[in-house]
Amino acid sequence: MAAERSETERARLPSQGEPWAALRERLVQLGAKDVDWRGKRSAVYVFHPGEDVLEVAKEAYALYQSENALGPAAFPSLRRMESEVVAMAIDLLNGPAEATGNITSGGTESILLAVKSCRDAAAAKGIDVRGAKIVLPRTAHPAFDKAAHYLGLLTVRVPVGANFEADPDAMRRAVDARTLMIVGSAPCFPYGLVDPIPALAEIARDHDLWLHVDACVGGYLNPFAEREGVVLPAWDFRVDAVNTISADLHKYGYAAKGASTLLHRSAAQHAHQIFQFDDWPAGGMSTPTVAGTRPGGAIASAWAVLHYLGVEGYRERTRRALSARRRIAEGVSALGLRIHGDPRLALLAYGMPEGDPVSIFAVWKGLYERGWFSGVVQQPDGIHLMLSPAHDEVADRYLTDVAECLAAARRAGGGAEIAAPVRYA
Repeated sequence: MAAERSETERARLPSQGEPWAALRERLVQLGAKDVDWRGKRSAVYVFHPGEDVLEVAKEAYALYQSENALGPAAFPSLRRMESEVVAMAIDLLNGPAEATGNITSGGTESILLAVKSCRDAAAAKGIDVRGAKIVLPRTAHPAFDKAAHYLGLLTVRVPVGANFEADPDAMRRAVDARTLMIVGSAPCFPYGLVDPIPALAEIARDHDLWLHVDACVGGYLNPFAEREGVVLPAWDFRVDAVNTISADLHKYGYAAKGASTLLHRSAAQHAHQIFQFDDWPAGGMSTPTVAGTRPGGAIASAWAVLHYLGVEGYRERTRRALSARRRIAEGVSALGLRIHGDPRLALLAYGMPEGDPVSIFAVWKGLYERGWFSGVVQQPDGIHLMLSPAHDEVADRYLTDVAECLAAARRAGGGAEIAAPVRYA
C-alpha cells in the first residue's frame, strides 16, 4: 500500500497500480472526519430520503456512469430519460403544453442558463445588453451574481421586508430602463420563505421583464407540501408572467448529484438557451447546457428516483420533512429562541431574541462539537437548517442538545464575540 502523505504534499501518480480493496479502505478512511450525514446529523449539503432511495439513486447512476448525453444519437436512452424527467417536472410545476427544458448539473447552471436565455432574448430584440441589470431580493442565491459576472450583466440586490420576504414595492423602485430580469425565490435558501411571486409578476408585466423563479430548493418539495395542505402563494407556471423556473433534482428530488432542471414556458424562449457552432472540421455542435459532456449517470439517477418514489413516495417523505421542521420550530420557540419569518416548508433559521446577550453562534459551536452540522445566517444572526425526511427521527435528540448548548452558552457569559462559524463554500 502506498505511503500516506500530508495534505500539503503534492500527490504523484503511483508508479504501479493498487488493488481496489486497499483503495476502497483508503477512501473510507479519507471520509472519517466528514460530517455524519448518514446518522442524520447534517442539515445542509446532503438530502437523506432513506437508504432505499439512496440505493436506487446509486445503482441507476452506476448503470449509466459511462454514457454521455452529449451524444443523443449514440445514447437515445438518455435523451428519452431526460425528456421524461423534464415532462414530469413541467407537470408538477403546472407548465403549459409548450413548456420545455433540460436537466443541468445543478442549480447554479440552471440559473446561469436562465440568465443567458434572458440576455440573448433581449439582444435578439436589439436591446443593448452590456451592463444590463437583474433586480433581485437580498435573499436570492449568489448564483445570480455569478451568472451576471460571467455574462456581462449587473445585479441590483434589494432589501427584503420585515417578514424576510421580497419587498415588491422596493423591487419596483429598483427597476429602470436597463433592467432585463426580476427574480423571486420559492423558497429562498436563507430562511425557507416563498417570495410573493404574483406581486413580482405584476412588476414583470408592467415593465416587460423576464421573471425567473428560483425553486432550486422547492421545485420538488413545494408541489407535495401543497398536497399536504401547506398554503403557499402561487409560485410556479400558474403565474402567467413566470418565464423560467430552476428546480434541483439533487435536493428534494433525492436524485444523485449533480442534477437540476431548468424549465421554460415555451420552446421559443428555450431556443435562446442553446449554443450552436459549426466552423470547425468536426461538424456542427449544438448543446443545450453549459457542459459539453453530460454524465449519463445523473440523468439515469433522476429518472429512476422519480419513478421509484412516485407522487405517494414524495408525499410521504415530504410529510416527514415538514414534521421535522414543525417539531424543531416549536421546540426552539419554546426555549425562547426566535424563528426568522414564517417558514412553511422544510427549511428554517432561528436565532436569539432581540437584545439577548448570548450569541447564537455559541449555540452553533456547541451543537457542532456534539456532531451536528448546519449552516448559519447573518443580519440577523441565526442557525440555518435544511431538513430531510430522516431528520424526523432525530428531532427530539436535536432539541435536547439545543437546550443544553443554550444553557451552556448562558453559563459561559454569552459568547457575543463569536463570529459566524461557517460559510457556504
